[in-house]
Amino acid sequence: MSIYKLPQGEQLLVDAPDMIEKVLSTEQDQSAKRNAFLMLFTCAQDRAINYLLTHVDRVSEWGESLQMVVLELIRKVCRTNRGEKGKYIKIIISLLNATSTAVIYECASTLVSLSSAPTAIRAAANTYCQLLLSQSDNNVKLIVLDRLNELKSSHRDIMVDMIMDVLRALSSPNLDIRRKTIDIVLELITPRNINEVVLTLKKEVVKTQSGELEKNGEYRQMLIQAIHSCAIKFPEVASTVVHLLMDFLGDSNVGSAVDVVVFVREIIETNPKLRVSIITRLLDTFYQIRAARVCSGALWIIGEYCLSLSEVGSGIATIKQCLGELPFYSVSEEEEATDSSKKDQQVNSITISSKRPAILADGTYATQSAASENAFSLPTLVQGSLASGNLRSLLLTGDFFLGAVVAYTLTKLVLRLEEVQPSKVEVNRASTQALLIMVSMLQLGQSPVLPHPIDSDSYDRIVLCIRLLCNTGDEIRKIWLQSCRLSFVKMLSEKQLREIEELKAKAQISHAQPDDLIDFYHLKSRKGMSQLELEDEVQDDLKRATGEFVKDGDDANKLNRILQLTGFSDPVYAEAYVTVHHYDIVLDVTVINRTKDTLQNLCLELATMGDLKLVERPQNYTLAPESSKQIKANIKVSSTETGVIFGNIVYETSNVHERTVVVLNDIHIDIMDYISPAVCSDAAFRTMWAEFEWENKVAVNTVIQDEKEFLDHVIKSTNMKCLTAPSALDGECGFLAANLYAKSVFGEDALVNVSIEKQADGKLSGYIRIRSKTQGIALSLGDKITLKQKGAS
Repeated sequence: MSIYKLPQGEQLLVDAPDMIEKVLSTEQDQSAKRNAFLMLFTCAQDRAINYLLTHVDRVSEWGESLQMVVLELIRKVCRTNRGEKGKYIKIIISLLNATSTAVIYECASTLVSLSSAPTAIRAAANTYCQLLLSQSDNNVKLIVLDRLNELKSSHRDIMVDMIMDVLRALSSPNLDIRRKTIDIVLELITPRNINEVVLTLKKEVVKTQSGELEKNGEYRQMLIQAIHSCAIKFPEVASTVVHLLMDFLGDSNVGSAVDVVVFVREIIETNPKLRVSIITRLLDTFYQIRAARVCSGALWIIGEYCLSLSEVGSGIATIKQCLGELPFYSVSEEEEATDSSKKDQQVNSITISSKRPAILADGTYATQSAASENAFSLPTLVQGSLASGNLRSLLLTGDFFLGAVVAYTLTKLVLRLEEVQPSKVEVNRASTQALLIMVSMLQLGQSPVLPHPIDSDSYDRIVLCIRLLCNTGDEIRKIWLQSCRLSFVKMLSEKQLREIEELKAKAQISHAQPDDLIDFYHLKSRKGMSQLELEDEVQDDLKRATGEFVKDGDDANKLNRILQLTGFSDPVYAEAYVTVHHYDIVLDVTVINRTKDTLQNLCLELATMGDLKLVERPQNYTLAPESSKQIKANIKVSSTETGVIFGNIVYETSNVHERTVVVLNDIHIDIMDYISPAVCSDAAFRTMWAEFEWENKVAVNTVIQDEKEFLDHVIKSTNMKCLTAPSALDGECGFLAANLYAKSVFGEDALVNVSIEKQADGKLSGYIRIRSKTQGIALSLGDKITLKQKGAS
């Protein structure tokens, strides 16, 4: 084979294909048969095809290596002549029952690439699902899930029927496999299968309570987010899951508990029928919540959705119970007397008059007493009962933001009580109790008991509540009891609009040209065609009619990607069309001989800088006078770092014996080819921002004077998605802060925070901060922003 492939090989071994064909028919060794068939495939393709079609019935008995070469031959033949694929698809389907899993996987991939018939796609999807369950290697499972994800994009209707088979991959303990499985399933949900999917997810949530696996908390959070997504798309299933998930409000994994409270907050607004049952369950389980963020969310729900007299009363009682007895700390009579006699001295400690249970700053219990009549003990916090409530323990650690939320919730409940309670005595009693709690929180915040005093923002908010309860007007009551809810409803509607826009953006929009050929399926001859071939013809016609075959042929985009490599006065003119496809860069270089001489041993020599690697060695060509040559060069990419391709064209002429070198312009590979806009939740963005170690800080330096215009310019220049809601960017305040997010083809996350301020002279100042897990993407994005931010070019 090596001899035959030489430039003079056909003269050296004239009868090589005949010889190899005879060997192929008599040879028993599977490895030798594979090599012989590979030579026919490479050097005499017609003979290889003839041998394959002669032995169609025996293909399933051949060895694994030979079957792999057969599949490669089929792919090559069908790419060059699509009309021939009918006879080969039968061979592929027969190989789907092979014993080798590698052959089965290649069969499924080949089937998808050659045919779009529902029967073929269904067979391939079934094969992938079987491999997903039978293979123990996690890398294999991830690759198979990628293939299923591709099928979901192009053949969603068929994949919808396979959703329960895909869900079985959740049995794997690997979090990446589970995450990818859930992502695929969430895009395949329909009214027909939603109940089955939610039931499966509920069973998985219950399994996570066993605590056998280390990452059960992360998996539970993933499942809760998935159920949340299902309930938003199909509100009718919310009633079946909301009460189960509310059991996890006190989860030790704070992320899961936060997701649950966000889910409950959205469901109680979008499903009014569930309001009463959710409020009742929330009040019953509120004491189990241990995280401050979860407490804040639950308190907001209680303040907004406790509407009836009994609910309002239960809400106030629950908060009082979780705060415990007042005050939050006590001062003995001895100390008060000492304080009054020594007003000018600074007292740094508080004495406990007798032995009493106390809760320290770290949440543990202690008992202390005075050492003597004239000595002071260390400052300590006390509580009314041994069973301290969750709100009290959090407040005693100095969390006064939560204290402000408690004050707001109590204020809303008292204002609503005035509307539903006819007895003024009861309203006054509740108002007095609320005021006492707020004053006690202020006393605690200003006392020397805690290491840090109350912050000014929380202090102002609590004081505002006190003033409001002392003097309430109708306008203020309307703002507190109605406007807050309206703002939340507006936020939900904006979120839904963003999701709809994202779905529209994902939808493939393709158009057919007016003069495209359309074959009429019903007028075609069906003689000798199998059912699979008939289905394939229909699918091809549909693709032609909708323009799917021509959607990549955008001539305008192609012209934008042509780069001139040499000057117009050079003896050899060269230009390159650069195609970036995930991990590959293809350079299609056109070389034109502008001289009257024949150029011999013309070679395109390329070199790279950065994470780029040339795949093939350059070949020599002979170029006739004023003729051209198309030369392809393949380059592998391994990261998103900005790379540079440079090189020369070297050639000889008959007149000059020395080699002539023409230096080419450098080709800079743009990072924009590797990143695409993506979406993530605010919580996920903050988590990644805290974890990522590489940061690039770029100072704003631009002639643009409008904040929003500059933000739009940055988004356009970096090809990123703005995660900050449009409503948050409204108004003219002279400040703007926004988060941007994108994902690279290598799975890397790119985070950008834009913080800008308008100066008195009208110019913009501030910083653009870029964070990523790897150095390359942070540096490349920073260079791109620095280059592009000065103008709107």
